[in-house]
Amino acid sequence: MEAFIQRLQERLALPLPGEAAQMYMAPSSRRVPPFYLSRSESHRISSVMIMLYKEKNQWKFPLIQLPLNSGVHSGQMALPGGRMEESDEDRIVTAIRETREEIGVESADMQVLGVLTELHIQASQNTVLPVVSYIPGKPEYSPDPAEVESIHIVTLAEIADEKRRKVTDIQVTDNITIEAPYYDVEGKIIWGATAMILSEFLHIIREIIPGKTIPSL
Repeated sequence: MEAFIQRLQERLALPLPGEAAQMYMAPSSRRVPPFYLSRSESHRISSVMIMLYKEKNQWKFPLIQLPLNSGVHSGQMALPGGRMEESDEDRIVTAIRETREEIGVESADMQVLGVLTELHIQASQNTVLPVVSYIPGKPEYSPDPAEVESIHIVTLAEIADEKRRKVTDIQVTDNITIEAPYYDVEGKIIWGATAMILSEFLHIIREIIPGKTIPSL
């Protein structure tokens, strides 16, 4: 096993940074506690996957762009994932199944390293568990066009570059505009719950590789 992956697995078994790390990339609407903590009895249980692999000395993972007109998150950048089904044994199984269904990566290729802090998404009433996995080798993708507009490969080096963290105003309804920090990667705006999940993940990455540059791992 890669030394970096071993360290990451060990760190994920310890107490997580949690909401404090997530909030670094939270939109302005989430900074109001009643909104952030709000839960509904009808909220859905979901999982997403951060699927790491190494290529040309770079650690990478896929993001997907959701199709237009696909609901409240239409057209947004996201991690592969979706809602838990009755047949799923647990939420890790959900993340693996959804990753296979959305981008075509088989579960036999994945090694689950651990999970991050779950996050409630108010707009879609989803409570999401981020799962972290590792694939030894470049994956083959076969996206489902009904669920994935396109796949975008992101390196840890670029997402960890503070110069890529920016802030913009995003219109979420006809009458509501919010201020949102985001990651600017190849012109794509990675914001909202996906950015908050990645914020906690990067917090952990910086813990286990202090003083090192991510591309040289």
